[in-house]
Amino acid sequence: MNKILAWSISAALAGFLFGFDTVVISGADKQLQELWNTSDAFHGSVVMAMALWGTVVGAIFGGIPTNKIGRKNTLMIIGVLYFVSALGSAFANDSITFAVFRFLGGLGVGASTIAAPAFVSEIAPADKRGKLVSLYQFNIVLGILIAFLSNYLLRDTGEQPWRWMVGVEAIPALIYCVFVLFLPRSPRWLVSKGRMEEATKVLQMIDPGMDVRDKVAEIEHQNRMEATGENIFMRKYRFPLILAFLIAFFNQLSGINAFLYYAPRIFESAGLGESTALLSSIGIGVVNLLFTLLGVFLIDKLGRKQLMLYGSIGYIISLSLVAAAFFLNWGGLWVPIFLFLFIASHAIGQGAVIWVFISEIFPNRLRASGQAFGSSTHWVLAAIIPSSIPFLFSSIGPGYVFAFFAFMMFLQLLFVLFMMPETKGKSLEQLAEELSFKKQISTTTE
Repeated sequence: MNKILAWSISAALAGFLFGFDTVVISGADKQLQELWNTSDAFHGSVVMAMALWGTVVGAIFGGIPTNKIGRKNTLMIIGVLYFVSALGSAFANDSITFAVFRFLGGLGVGASTIAAPAFVSEIAPADKRGKLVSLYQFNIVLGILIAFLSNYLLRDTGEQPWRWMVGVEAIPALIYCVFVLFLPRSPRWLVSKGRMEEATKVLQMIDPGMDVRDKVAEIEHQNRMEATGENIFMRKYRFPLILAFLIAFFNQLSGINAFLYYAPRIFESAGLGESTALLSSIGIGVVNLLFTLLGVFLIDKLGRKQLMLYGSIGYIISLSLVAAAFFLNWGGLWVPIFLFLFIASHAIGQGAVIWVFISEIFPNRLRASGQAFGSSTHWVLAAIIPSSIPFLFSSIGPGYVFAFFAFMMFLQLLFVLFMMPETKGKSLEQLAEELSFKKQISTTTE
């Protein structure tokens, strides 16, 4: 188990770089616009947003290398993309060059949401899989906090501190690449490529007491049921496809990314001063980390569905209270308190579950493609929804926006209660059998 934990942590460090890369640009925001004298529109849509669009592209196409060259090789490419992006962005002398290198980092972010969870889910024992895969989400949250701290510590470094802020990511990226060198290849990917001897050796390393022949035979049997040339859009895979879409859809319709991007603005809209708003934002980061850690601890004990149930109820209560606070002009610290409850509900529910669940519900040959679909749904909505928040706040007001998010979380609660299956403790082959080949759609409606 110690080996599996070490391998899982190494792969999950892709999530740390994801979180760091996403947030580190916030420290360079105003410096870059002043340096290159760019318009608000160009600065927002190109300089700041280019990494996000790279993430969308990486999520859409990241399943291709994950399938073709394997999970390990794709993880190495991701590390190289982060490294090149960090150094290139740090040495950029114009906005276009900077945006191009940020785009490369975004490709790494998008692809990491496919390759890292796929790799960990395929090496983890069924009873530990939830905890090990959710280490990826924990590392994302940790990376976000470290990026904020790094930006603060480097704020007065040199004549252009932004270069140090974005360039320092090269250090963890290089360390991550070294760690990836020591990872084994996914045994399920090896079996899918007919490399049985290598797969047997990896399975023996994972669990020396395992009946390796039976396990290889089980994986082979499940692979044979997936005909060559199949894709995730075929009728037999409709149910896992719908599950991946809906969990990603509801993840963003909770308003989580909109909130994280605009936390200080939201707090100021609620009547807090600028310094109090920034302090509240840091508090949000701490709450997010602590409850993500709690979710990691509970996911294999209570199960994915149970955590989603708790998270959905917490979402509905907290978002309804935030909406009421804006409608009724509740002052003081009520909005931050309600939003702390919101972030806790997200961290223990959707935050802990989404990457685990999507990595479990597709059969071996189609896992990377299925994750690419779920991940791209997530990231396209993550690009669209936050960009609309300033306009919506100014036109209809924050109260209506949060009321809409609360209603969407009521729909998520119905999804969890009546549609979402429990995947805790089941092998990936068993889940593929239940969700795909037995036409789960028809059985759930009988």
